[in-house]
Amino acid sequence: MLTLGLTGRIWICVEPQDGRKSFDGLAGVVTSHLSRDPLNGDLYVFRNKRGDRLKILAWQGDGFALYLRRLEKGTFAFPTAATAEVSITATELAMILGGIDLGSANHRPRY
Repeated sequence: MLTLGLTGRIWICVEPQDGRKSFDGLAGVVTSHLSRDPLNGDLYVFRNKRGDRLKILAWQGDGFALYLRRLEKGTFAFPTAATAEVSITATELAMILGGIDLGSANHRPRY
């Protein structure tokens, strides 16, 4: 089983990015557009304009890892926000990858 090795937070870039961008291009988006350091151990999630492809950029300590998920049908439901990025949990990322819309998910309070 593939694990992402989460050591920090998960950030979603709300605005769609060019699907042709790779390691350096996405790291540049993290630096310039999100004003964050791509080497800090956080995961950065991007989607393309059509919404059928999702990329996750992760710093692994000695280099970047880039994960790509492509859907044959449908699109990924990204949260909407007034800011350029949104912080989510690992559970919410799993829900997005599983096709669940976070806006319609019912979150029960936990004590």
